[in-house]
Amino acid sequence: MEMAGAAGAASNGAEAAGAIAPARDRSGGRTALLIVDMINDLDFVGSRTMRRDAVRIAATIADLRRLAAARDVPVVFINDNFGQWHSERTRLVEHARRPGSQGRAIVDQLEPDAEDFFVIKPQFSGFYATNLPVLLPKLGVRRLILTGLATDICVLFTAADAHMRDYDMWVPRDCVAGTNPERDRWALELMRQSMAAEVRPTSELTLDAWLGNPATQG
Repeated sequence: MEMAGAAGAASNGAEAAGAIAPARDRSGGRTALLIVDMINDLDFVGSRTMRRDAVRIAATIADLRRLAAARDVPVVFINDNFGQWHSERTRLVEHARRPGSQGRAIVDQLEPDAEDFFVIKPQFSGFYATNLPVLLPKLGVRRLILTGLATDICVLFTAADAHMRDYDMWVPRDCVAGTNPERDRWALELMRQSMAAEVRPTSELTLDAWLGNPATQG
């Protein structure tokens, strides 16, 4: 993925018009759904080969998001700023949805709403130089469902940082995509073996099963 600018340092707060995190950390083992770089115009080298898979996973992520909302699972968008150094959520959505954007169909399916958190990242990992490490404990989150683009870059780097922070992870293989299927398989296997991530697709592991069984991963 294109590296977002360091504007993340200025705009890396968990923006949300209606979603408010508690002032203090919460105990517990809640799950959060993380959606990485899906607000995207797909204007980068290799994006043409990714577009079909990105549209496909957008539909699956949208279904998962609807289930998450119904079960009080926080939704956190984690996004590059695509070189727009003074950007924020609304401008990023408008940019990705502009006429001629290759990512318009994706944004139409996954536009953040008032209850979603939105974190702008300056690098590949959603944890690096953002408020995500502060936000998740305030929401009482210890388990993550990691989705989005690209499997072998931003998803992988975010998963590695989550693993080092002892988060349990589910990375549904039908909710991530990249520019190269072989590298996608390699990244998923790395996350499964080295990070103890669950990688079964949503057709094999349901959200309710994940929420109800902390031992599903591994």
